[in-house]
Amino acid sequence: MTELAREYGEGLYALATEEALEERLLEETGALLGIFREQPDFLRLLGNLSLPKEERLSILDGALRGQVHPYLLNFLKLLCERGAIHEYAGCADAYRQLYNHSHGIVEAQVTTSVPLTDAQRRSLTERLKQMTGKAVQLRERIDTAVMGGVVLEMDGKRYDNSVATRLENIRRVISGQA
Repeated sequence: MTELAREYGEGLYALATEEALEERLLEETGALLGIFREQPDFLRLLGNLSLPKEERLSILDGALRGQVHPYLLNFLKLLCERGAIHEYAGCADAYRQLYNHSHGIVEAQVTTSVPLTDAQRRSLTERLKQMTGKAVQLRERIDTAVMGGVVLEMDGKRYDNSVATRLENIRRVISGQA
């Protein structure tokens, strides 16, 4: 995340906090992030500086007025006006991090070769909650390259208990590289 995205995300979060809108704007920033990822051409259109600024703002207004809180719409317009709409993902990430920090939530990215069952998900979430003393927001990713086991990333640390890593460690020992 860039410094600009962090500053703008912090600014949006400060406004949301003052107006008691933290949760609503968290949901809306996340939903917009998903839309922008699904429709990258829309974000490129808004960032196209060859279009007059008024036209880009009008497109944004027409697409989102009444769909998102006016503060978020104005935030997007500000990014658009300053030619920084491409920083939106970083802004949303900074906002989410601040929200999680102030609400005692830790994010954990878990990568497995197959989807977790509900029981596995609950068990992992409960274990992480006991370890951290915080609420845990689990983000799941499927990657068949792990072959089995789990790769967990949380609080800047990586815990790799995947079959792929275990096999790689065995290969290093056998080849004398360990």
